[in-house]
Amino acid sequence: MLGQLLVGMGGVGKTQLAAAFARRMWDADALDLLLWVSAAGRDAVVSSYTQASTDLVLGPDGEDAEQAATRFLAWLQRTHKRWLVVLDDVADATAVRGLWPPDRPNGCTVITSRRRDATLFAGRHLIEVGLFTEQEAGDYLAARLRPRLADDVEGVIADLGLLPLALSHAAAYMLDQDLTCADYRRRYADRSRSLATLFPNEQELFDSAPHTVATTWALSIEAADRFTPAGLARPLLALASVLDPNGIPEAVFTADSSVTLLTRASPVASASTGIRDGLRSLHRFNLITHEAGLVRVHGLVQRVAREALSPDQLALMAWTTADALAAIWPEVDQGADAQLLRTNTTAVHQSVPGALWDPHHGAHPVLLRTVRSLGDAALLTAGIQLARRFVAEAPRRLCADHPDTFALRSLLVDLLGDAGELAEAQALGEALVADASRVLGPDHPATLDARQTLGYQRGQAGDPAAAARDLTTVLADRVHSLGHYDPTAYVVANQLAYWQGKAGDVAGAVACLRALLPDAVHDLGADHRTTLDIRSNFGFWLGAAGDPAAAVATLRELLDDMVRALGAEHRDVSVLRHNLAHWSAEAGDVAGAAAALEPLLVDRLRMFGPAHRDTLATRNRLAEVRTELGDPLGAAAEFKEVLAVQTCQFGKDHPETMATRHKLAQLYGTLGDPARAAAELASILADQERALGPHHDDTNATREALTRWRATSRTDD
Repeated sequence: MLGQLLVGMGGVGKTQLAAAFARRMWDADALDLLLWVSAAGRDAVVSSYTQASTDLVLGPDGEDAEQAATRFLAWLQRTHKRWLVVLDDVADATAVRGLWPPDRPNGCTVITSRRRDATLFAGRHLIEVGLFTEQEAGDYLAARLRPRLADDVEGVIADLGLLPLALSHAAAYMLDQDLTCADYRRRYADRSRSLATLFPNEQELFDSAPHTVATTWALSIEAADRFTPAGLARPLLALASVLDPNGIPEAVFTADSSVTLLTRASPVASASTGIRDGLRSLHRFNLITHEAGLVRVHGLVQRVAREALSPDQLALMAWTTADALAAIWPEVDQGADAQLLRTNTTAVHQSVPGALWDPHHGAHPVLLRTVRSLGDAALLTAGIQLARRFVAEAPRRLCADHPDTFALRSLLVDLLGDAGELAEAQALGEALVADASRVLGPDHPATLDARQTLGYQRGQAGDPAAAARDLTTVLADRVHSLGHYDPTAYVVANQLAYWQGKAGDVAGAVACLRALLPDAVHDLGADHRTTLDIRSNFGFWLGAAGDPAAAVATLRELLDDMVRALGAEHRDVSVLRHNLAHWSAEAGDVAGAAAALEPLLVDRLRMFGPAHRDTLATRNRLAEVRTELGDPLGAAAEFKEVLAVQTCQFGKDHPETMATRHKLAQLYGTLGDPARAAAELASILADQERALGPHHDDTNATREALTRWRATSRTDD
């Protein structure tokens, strides 16, 4: 029969499976001969075959070992006896070259190996041995541990990554030390402890495991490092050891910073295929999985690799991989690729605490890029959590007055405002501007960023006039300090035009954007994100200026360009789709607008969640369109969803909340309840007179609607 090849990483239980199979066959009286060979090297295989030949009296005493081994293989070929040969832990092709047992109907060969070379598979039945499932791991520990110790089995499983050998040795350690799972996890999390102190030593092992976890992989790493290309496997694994075990882009290893480091270890790294060959070597030894441009590595393999490095070497690995991540990070995030880069940055930051903070150079740029990426993806809760951690850590790693500390605080303010945490965003923004101005001066780039952030947040909080005033000053100072053609100046000018329009100067917004656009195309390029944003903003304000048809034409032309440049899932594309539907309705295509808004709402709920500002805007506009289409019940349902979130986020006196309350009150009247409409409008009017003043346009509109519905209610009575 075909040889059975058990392949898997060290510690998954290949030897134990082979032993269990052999024992079962022997106990069932299904074998006449059982030979177990520790096949770590050719001498060991030849020696085992020679001993078998001697025991079977197949040749003369004192026969040459190679001849005796050949005689034993010939006997296996011709005998009718039932036999099983186990070649355990085949580490090298030379160990078994010319020594494979024959394929016979009365014989069976079982091979275990960490190698997954293609030549090893030829003519053999491959069985890939993997990790435990969570259920198997839980059952295993439950059977090994006393109930009193099994207080956090799931946590131990998560820490050790479902690896059978590690779970076996951890169970032995907990039993020997009388430790609960929670106690063991505390020791495991202590970075000052090595793996050698978290498992039994080799004299204390059970379950027939010949090596400790650390020794198992240290041997594999040593073997892989000798393999072609020699000297490259170990430094590659050192780089991988500080990254995300669940997926590392291959491009991290081929980035300039990584190539420079790896070339010091092996000159072949500078060759076009050298690094990929090194990764394939690690793959063949089952130390990593390398497929489809992605590298995966078990967390315990990473820990073994990290423990072989000095603190300075670890810091070098962290900074090198951070440089690589920053280098391969595209200017515009793209979905899953961006998530992969974010998780790897987080892994580096956690693997080597403090390594990405340098008192002289500041925070590594990839830390700030990760926070911005979360904001671009509208993953606001995760972004705020990460920004808060970095803001808390920066004063300790750098200092409270470092420009990067201010930059991180600015990112936090942006995210809080985008998430609707307006009061905190404004308070933190004001404190940030005061601190940055005091320490760095009003015209320092970090101070200008802080002032810009605060100005924008004042608009978010419902004061567009204040936002426009602040951004006007910021723009003038930024141009004075950095020059008219600095990319950030275009961002500020675009934001200024937006809030200028929101404050009522629509014509001024259109004029500003019309003048700004050709300069942006010239200086930044037609496909630059800021240029695309300016075009989008320009289209919106064309509609607000009374030309919805021009807005539709402008935005429709932009849509294909933006999707091509940014990707269909980018938030800016989502904003453009919303505005295009809005102005389509204003241009008379109400049904077409509804048809566009409905799938957009589904996409925004999936991408951003129900409480995000973008989702609320689309839900609000869809409600308005449904009102125009004669579906007041559908419109009211959408407005109620919007109002619930706005009341929670902004409070009932925020202008946006009061606007939604006004629309919903009007719908109550349309649905046949003018008395309720009048009551709701009276409450809104009181709030608007207090919050906006008696002469504000919104206040006047509510007063007129209240008069109308009161009259209707009296007529109905």
